[in-house]
Formats: sequence, C-alpha cells, structure tokens
Amino acid sequence: MAAVDINCDLGEGFGVYQLGDDAQMMLSISSANVACGYHAGDPLIMQRTVLLAKEHGVAVGAHPGFPDLAGFGRRNMILGTDEIYAHVLYQLGALAAFCRAAGVQLQHVKPHGQLNNMAFNDHDLAGAIVQAIYDFNPRLYVISYGGALTEEAARLGLGVAHEIYADRSYHPDGTLVSRGIPGSVIHDPDIVVDRVVTMVKRGAVVAQNGVWVPTPIDTICVHGDTPGAPLLARRIRDRLTEIGIVVTAFGQPQ
Repeated sequence: MAAVDINCDLGEGFGVYQLGDDAQMMLSISSANVACGYHAGDPLIMQRTVLLAKEHGVAVGAHPGFPDLAGFGRRNMILGTDEIYAHVLYQLGALAAFCRAAGVQLQHVKPHGQLNNMAFNDHDLAGAIVQAIYDFNPRLYVISYGGALTEEAARLGLGVAHEIYADRSYHPDGTLVSRGIPGSVIHDPDIVVDRVVTMVKRGAVVAQNGVWVPTPIDTICVHGDTPGAPLLARRIRDRLTEIGIVVTAFGQPQ
C-alpha cells in the first residue's frame, strides 16, 4: 500500500507569542519540523513541542533557519559557508538536547524559509547545510523540495524526503512562487485538498501555468499558520486515506 508523510512547521512562537495551533495540528500530521530558536522558538517552546510530538506519536525534525527573529527567517541573508555550517549545527544540537531528554529520536532536518529557498539554487549554501547535518548525524533525513539541496544531500549519502507544498504555487522549474506575488499562497481549502490528492496520484506538482512537473513525493507540507490549518490537515489526511494512501512518517518502519 502506498504511503506518504504529512509534515508541519511547529513551535514557531516566541515567549508569550504563539503562531498556529500546534496541539491540534499534531492530531493529523506524522512529522513535525520544530523551530530551533533562530527564526522562531525558544527553549521552553522547543521542549514543549518535542513533548507534544512524543505524546501524539509524531516524528520530530529540526527546522533551522537564518538568525533572523525579526524577519521570521523570510529575508535573504548573505552569510559565508562557514557561518551557515555553524548556525545549522548549533540549531541541530539545541533541538537534539530536548529530544534526548524526552527519549525521542530526531528523524530529519528541514531548512526554514529563505535558508531553504536560497539552497534550491546555491550549491555552496546547500553543501554547507548538508555537511552540518552529516557531521551531526549521517542517519538523519533531509526534507527538500528539490534543486541543489537535494543534490548535495544525495552526494553525501543522506536520505532525502522529497517534499511538496499543499498551499503554495510553483514555477515551471519547480521553485516556489515568492510570497510577495499574488496567488503564491492558495487559500481555498477545497482547491488545496483536491490539488494535493491529484499531485500525489500523479507524482508531480502543478505550476502556475498549468504545466505538471514530475517529482518524487515522500512528504506533504501543511503550513500551521494558515487559517484553519488543523482542519485542512485533517481533510487532506482523510482524503488520502480514502484513496488507499497511508499517512506515516517517512523515517519510521512501515
């Protein structure tokens, strides 16, 4: 029976501020990407999110980003590869400490925001990210939606979980349409659900111009800060189940 993972970026609050409903999202996803304190998150939120994932049987991954709390990691930053390596390694170590204390095994790493987007085309940047992951734990998976990050991860022999986005528009080259462009985020839940199911069945993402771009699909990202995200994740999971696709973490035994 075919299987696919549903992942979500969680723990993206800071102090008294909370973004999204992590507890409700845990009911429908199979993997959580936990913010590591750079673009969002803090020690208490990281600890709470790891424990919440453990409670719901959701696999845990690190979600490292640029050191850009004010911009939520969605601004380009020009850093040297040595800096990128150190920043990613630092964030992995921070989250791994909470995983170890909770008796949870770290499953994967998914770069956040512009760190992820810039790594699509920049092999030096992508190489620094995956080298940090490899040096930390070569058994970790890398969640990637393609490009240089996928290629550099494969070069080092890291497992890659190929990702599609439920509510984001694509260019024909497989890159994401910038959030600043109208139509980059799809808000109609009916369209999102139908689109996800069709993409999974076809093994391809659909670009803004209607062209289908073939891609492996191991995991589906549902953004937790989307209005109504918990219900959307549940609808996606239910529809996948209806067509005989099991929702399960990619790094776990089937």
